[in-house]
Amino acid sequence: QVQLVESGGGLVQAGDSLRLSCAASGRTFNNVAMGWFRQAPGKEREFVSAISWHAYSTDYADSVKGRFTISRDNAKNAVYLQMNSLKPEDTAVYYCAGRGPGMTTPRTREQDYDYWGQGTQVTVSS
Repeated sequence: QVQLVESGGGLVQAGDSLRLSCAASGRTFNNVAMGWFRQAPGKEREFVSAISWHAYSTDYADSVKGRFTISRDNAKNAVYLQMNSLKPEDTAVYYCAGRGPGMTTPRTREQDYDYWGQGTQVTVSS
């Protein structure tokens, strides 16, 4: 059974940092692109960041560019999202997502991802 499990969320103040982790099990994800999405209360889920299988290519939503950094450790079958200078508008449930077999290029659309975690809550107070 394929599983993506996020961790690292929490309650922080504006300007603080958090590092989210996504641990994959059930199959290897080290040869496919991975992504992070988020969903704020009352809003649709939106793209945050994505990374290619070899980590040479990354993509970010404009709202997080320069503040968030995506990375991966293929030996550990894990993906990370370092979030700095957090803002109240970053408050959301953050989801890890994995593309299907052979899909190595990062994408920004939800429908391009086959596997999803349950999410981890990030709350940023002002």
